[in-house]
Amino acid sequence: MLLKFFIFTVCILFSPLLQADVFVEQNATDTTKEEALTLEKIKSYEQQINTIESEISDENMWMKSYSSYMTSMDVKHNLDAIKKRIRYLAKHSKTDADKDELIALISKENILASQIEKLKGTNSSAPFSGLITPPNIDKVPEINNPFDILTGLSVIKTLNANLEEYKKKRESLIDLINKLKQEKEIYKKIVHLQPKNKKYADIYRKKLTQLEMFEQALDTMNVTMNVYQKRLDIAEININKGIEKQVYRLVKIGLAILFVFFIFFLLKLVVKKYITDNERFYMANKIITFTNFIIIILILFFNYIENAAYLVTILGFASAGIAIAMKDWFMSMLGWLVIVFGGSIHVGDRIRVDMDGMRYIGDVLDISLLRMTILEDITLTTIVQNRRAGRIIFIPNNYIFTHMIANYTHHALKTVWDGIKITITFESNHKKAMHIVKEITKKYSKGYTDITRKQLNKLRQHYSLKNTNVEPRIFSFIQTNGLDIEAWYLTNAYGTLTLRSVISSEIVDAFNAEEDITIAYPTQKLYMSGQNEVPVKHNHELV
Repeated sequence: MLLKFFIFTVCILFSPLLQADVFVEQNATDTTKEEALTLEKIKSYEQQINTIESEISDENMWMKSYSSYMTSMDVKHNLDAIKKRIRYLAKHSKTDADKDELIALISKENILASQIEKLKGTNSSAPFSGLITPPNIDKVPEINNPFDILTGLSVIKTLNANLEEYKKKRESLIDLINKLKQEKEIYKKIVHLQPKNKKYADIYRKKLTQLEMFEQALDTMNVTMNVYQKRLDIAEININKGIEKQVYRLVKIGLAILFVFFIFFLLKLVVKKYITDNERFYMANKIITFTNFIIIILILFFNYIENAAYLVTILGFASAGIAIAMKDWFMSMLGWLVIVFGGSIHVGDRIRVDMDGMRYIGDVLDISLLRMTILEDITLTTIVQNRRAGRIIFIPNNYIFTHMIANYTHHALKTVWDGIKITITFESNHKKAMHIVKEITKKYSKGYTDITRKQLNKLRQHYSLKNTNVEPRIFSFIQTNGLDIEAWYLTNAYGTLTLRSVISSEIVDAFNAEEDITIAYPTQKLYMSGQNEVPVKHNHELV
């Protein structure tokens, strides 16, 4: 009994101690579980932070700018410390170690200074200055002519594009701030879980500082964008007003030009109806077109040159240089005036132009402000000299002052004198030959002779004519190998070769039919040595 009582007493005495051990052991277990749960939460937070950091790419322009700013601040801080140390060692260096340290610090100072030079785009007093500064709005161009309309539209497009880019920067900054706020809240939770952990506390403070800087940048950007938007609106309004003014002016000019075209179109219809002569119609049409062009030019000038005196001044200064640089053009224009108003050459005339050692004969197709256009015809000149025909020849109008230009059909005169030469022997009946030639030429040129007589009578109104004989003219000249008979007759200026060919054939046939008329040939006599010497004659027809 005593043993049971003893055991019971001991159990009663030591039971509090046993309960305390059990309580301590239970508390330790609970603490371990709490720490494990905390670590698990921290790990989960870190995963969230890693996800956010991956979304904030290193290529983000705001983060790059911030990193550059912080690097610049660190470099400047280190540079200030080095300069302070250099100043101290420069005054108090005594040992060789101090001198070596001074040399090393000076070298390090140069390196850091070069780094600062590379990072000088980052302003320590204004981070993100390059990003928050809006694009510059240059001076708004004035819209003074239709070509400036395209310039104004291009400027508006550029300004709007710059504004959109600035807005994208702002949206990127807002997105970055939201992500930084998420990081800040996560780090705040981590610090709350581990208040004694300096690592997370330091990171949390840095995040607060970083977020504050980005929020300040956003505030600045919001204010700046509002101001920039107003400036952009003002610039766009000014440009649009200038464009509207020019469009209104273009409409007025267009209506005026259409009215001028309508008036001159009616004039051309009147000219076409009442002028039947082709040459006069062509000239009247040219004058109307030229006048129309001049009036349109004047309309444009007086609409876009506000001050007429200013226009006169410009033309006065410009005329000297233009006259030298465009001398040939001005001479051609002056030649055009001489041709058109002088009446020396008309469209349809047959002319001959001697230029650069060549001779061109053709019909005038057009007389423009700068040149005449002629169609080269087949003539004796093209047969003997050029061996080409059918070309379009462009003759500058200034050639009328410096080159030989002959008109075969001036005014009403449509005929020219043409001549044929044939050589007969001295033994031939030259009087009979001359009579035959005269009769043949009279026969085939009679129509042109009568026409020329009438034309010369009209030409007397403009020129003094003395010799107006239009009958064929026959001449004879003594040559070394015979007698040349030349027949000159009037023929159509546009078809000289045709009549020449017909008359030449008739003369040869007529001479061959006569026994006492012989066409001369160059003759050579050959004497052969021997008993029977017989002279041999070789006759060659004259060309």
